[in-house]
Amino acid sequence: MKQVWITKKGAPEVLQVRESPDPNAGPGEVRVRVRAAGINFADLAARQGVYPDAPPIPCVVGYEVSGVIDQVGAGVTVFAEGDRVFAMPKFGGYTDTLVVPAPQVQKMPERMSFEEAAALPVVYVTAHHMMLQTGALRPGQRVFIHSVAGGVGLAALQLARAHGCTVFGTASPGKHDYVRKEGCEYPIDSALEGDALVSAVRKAMLDSGLPDKPNHGLDLVLDPVGGRSWTDSYKLLGPGGRVVAFGFSSIAGGKTLNIFHAIGRLFGMKWGWSPMKLMDDNKAIAGVNMGHLFDRIDILAPQFQALIAMYEEGKIRPIVDRTFTFSEAAAAHHYLHDRKAKGKVLLIPG
Repeated sequence: MKQVWITKKGAPEVLQVRESPDPNAGPGEVRVRVRAAGINFADLAARQGVYPDAPPIPCVVGYEVSGVIDQVGAGVTVFAEGDRVFAMPKFGGYTDTLVVPAPQVQKMPERMSFEEAAALPVVYVTAHHMMLQTGALRPGQRVFIHSVAGGVGLAALQLARAHGCTVFGTASPGKHDYVRKEGCEYPIDSALEGDALVSAVRKAMLDSGLPDKPNHGLDLVLDPVGGRSWTDSYKLLGPGGRVVAFGFSSIAGGKTLNIFHAIGRLFGMKWGWSPMKLMDDNKAIAGVNMGHLFDRIDILAPQFQALIAMYEEGKIRPIVDRTFTFSEAAAAHHYLHDRKAKGKVLLIPG
């Protein structure tokens, strides 16, 4: 089999394609011949050496794949050879042959492409869990999505629109027309921080003209930026509002680890909100790390089924920006670092 390995910490050029013998499915497992693998920010952070959950380098990362089952392990009855599936492995997805526990696999809808299927698992279940389970999203609420043009951002945008919400979101100015077309009514420049960001969002809230809500603040903020951004997000909440933190992208200032930048971001963040302040403000702060929920199939499986139903109903549609072959993995990581993507970027075994 062919795999893309992180050979050492560093820039995208540390990614290399290596070959090794095919694995075999053991009891309770299936083997998938991978057609497409999703790339996530966690993969970039792992390559830089700033993702604490990543396996020791050298390693193979990747949280999501699509493909065809070609081997079924003992005791597996819900899958058969030839099934088209997507899977959410805990690392190891940058491969053309993957062995994965059967509970982490879902059958693809008939009309879904392999590219769409590889673009669904991580970003959509993250967005769904943040918004519907952790964030208690209700129809008609005001939702602010940081990095709205990214994979999770666009998934969250589709879920927000499916619930009739008004959406505010950050993106680079060159992507504003695109995210407006996708349903983000009020795009904000992602370069803004601190008071400038807070002022821009508050102005957009006033411009939104929703009855009786101009000064009530936001209902839900999804924040993968971290550091000072979490404080800014909290300021924008109205009574009953919730911030859901799901990343710390600001700690990685470039394509390689800059320790001084990382330390600055760490020291610039607020390290705690007291329960008394949360009670007095009637606000909530929550965190989501899907990588720590892989053993909670009871939580994940119903959400995957809900997402598949929404796909079948036309309420969501995974957006693939570009695909790269395994040999172009470094270029794919550069593309994401350069903030060029509008949606998911995939690796294709080729």
